[in-house]
Amino acid sequence: MFGLNWGELIVIGIVALIAIGPKELPTVLRTLGHWMGKVRRMANEFQSQFQEALREAEFADLKKHADEISSSVQEIGRIEPISEMQKDVEQAFAETPPAAPVTESAAEPQPAPVPDAPSPLPEIEVPPPEPPAAIAAEDLAAPPAPKAGGGA
Repeated sequence: MFGLNWGELIVIGIVALIAIGPKELPTVLRTLGHWMGKVRRMANEFQSQFQEALREAEFADLKKHADEISSSVQEIGRIEPISEMQKDVEQAFAETPPAAPVTESAAEPQPAPVPDAPSPLPEIEVPPPEPPAAIAAEDLAAPPAPKAGGGA
């Protein structure tokens, strides 16, 4: 605990035995043990109070953060996208200059030729398909029925 090794503890024990005496040494050690217990309890109590204060501070920060989130959610609920888009459209129309009137004398602009355009494919004549062969009445007749009767 204090960085004492066994050799130093033995020296302290021998000095205490000589200085206090063998009769009073158990009483002194018992009193020292009680005081050490009180010091440990006070240290544990202080540590628990300190941790409690940290938890309360952390809880306050979390509550503040939750309040900020809830206020931002309420602000989002008040947004009206349609009215905002309408304002944006009106503002865009107000900023654009009017278009020049179109006169009938203006010719349609021709599209610029595309340089290095591939030549069109040549047309290939495909002969029309041949009509199907005529179907004879014999083809539509039912097949002859098997003969019933004496088998071998």
